Amino acid sequence: MKFSMIILFISFSTINFILVQSVTLEISKFGGKPNQDIAKALTSAWAEACASTSATKIVIPSGTYQMTHVDVKGPCKAPIEIQIDGTIKAPVKPEDVGGDQLLRIGYVNSLTISGNGVIDGQGSYAWKQNDCSKKVQCKLLGMNLGFNFINNSIVRGITTKDSKHFHVNVLGCNNFTFDGFKVSAPGDSANTDGIHIGRSTGINILNTDIATGDDCVSLGDGSRQVLVQNVKCGPGHGISIGSLGKYKEEEPVEGITVKSCTLTGTSNGVRIKTWPNEPGTITVTDMTFEDITMQNVSNPVIIDQEYCPWNQCSKQNPSKIKISKVIIKNIKGTSGTKEGIVLACSSGVPCEGVEISNVDLTFNGAPATATCSNVKPKITGKVPACEAPTTKKE
Repeated sequence: MKFSMIILFISFSTINFILVQSVTLEISKFGGKPNQDIAKALTSAWAEACASTSATKIVIPSGTYQMTHVDVKGPCKAPIEIQIDGTIKAPVKPEDVGGDQLLRIGYVNSLTISGNGVIDGQGSYAWKQNDCSKKVQCKLLGMNLGFNFINNSIVRGITTKDSKHFHVNVLGCNNFTFDGFKVSAPGDSANTDGIHIGRSTGINILNTDIATGDDCVSLGDGSRQVLVQNVKCGPGHGISIGSLGKYKEEEPVEGITVKSCTLTGTSNGVRIKTWPNEPGTITVTDMTFEDITMQNVSNPVIIDQEYCPWNQCSKQNPSKIKISKVIIKNIKGTSGTKEGIVLACSSGVPCEGVEISNVDLTFNGAPATATCSNVKPKITGKVPACEAPTTKKE
C-alpha cells in the first residue's frame, strides 16, 4: 500500500510539473487577426511570455498577416518559443515599416523560432530605391530579422523572403543555431545578404538553403567559432568573410569553418575580403574551407586583400589585416572563370600558414588555374600550380 501511494504521488507530481512548464499563447488572444497588422499583438504576447516563469510558446497560426516594426527584449524569466506557421508581410515602402528591422529580438536566453511560415519583406520596391552598387549614400534599412545579444537559441524551419536589405543580422550572440532555415530572394535583389554575423561566438548555420542577391553568408568583425555546414547557396555572391579593415575599432575573426556546402551560379565561392588603404589591423586566423562543390561559380576560392568595390577607394597602401592558418581542402566542380583559385594577399602583411589540398576545378572542360601573390601555400594532392598574377597595363 505504501509503495502504491508513493508511485501515485510521483506520477501526480510529474504531471503537475509538465502542466506548469508549458504555456501556449495564440496571437489571436491579443487581437492578432489575419490581414491585419499584428505588431501590437505580438508585442503584447511577448510581454506576457517574458514575464512568465513557465516556458511559453507564442503561436502565429497559418494565414496571412501584416506587420510593422516589432522590437522586443529580455531578459525573460523562462524560455520562449515563437512558432510561425503563417505568412507575415512587411509594408512595401521602407518608411512604412517603422524601424530598420521588421522583427528585432534582443537580450534573451533560450529562444526558439520555429514553424513552416514565411516572413516576407516585400522588398522589390526598396531594391530599386536603395541599390548600394549604384548609390554611395544608400540607406541600410528594412531587414527582416535582427537578433541582438541572444544566447543558447535556435531558429529552425521558417523562411525569410524578399527582405528589403539583409535578411538576418546576428550581433553579439553566443551559441546560436540556424537549422533547416531558408532564405529566398532573386539574384538581382540589391544588398540582400542572407545571414550576416558580427561580434558573435558559436554560431551554427546548418542544413540551410539560401538564394539571394548578395552574400549568402557574410561574417563581419568579431566573428568567432562559426560553422557553416550543409548549406546550399545560389544565386548570390557566395560565402564571405569580410569585408574587414574599414574601421580601426574592429575585432579579430577566428575559427571559421565552411564545410559540405554547394554553391551554384554564384559570383564568388568562399571568400576572404579586406580593404586596402584603411586603418583596420585585426587578425583573421583558423579558417577552414573543405568538402565544397562549386557549380559554375565565377571565383570559387578567393582571398582578396585589395577589396575595393566599384573602385571607390584607394589602393595606395596595402591592407593591414593579417590572414593566417587557412585550410582549403577537397574543393571540386566547375568555375565560371579560368582562375579557380585567387590568393591576392597583402604585400604589407603577407598571408601565412595557407594549406591547399585536393582542388579539382574545371573551366570550359579544362583544369582551372591558380594565381597567388604575397603567399607561399603548402600544397598537397591535386592542386593547380600557383602562378603569379598577370600585371595589367593601365
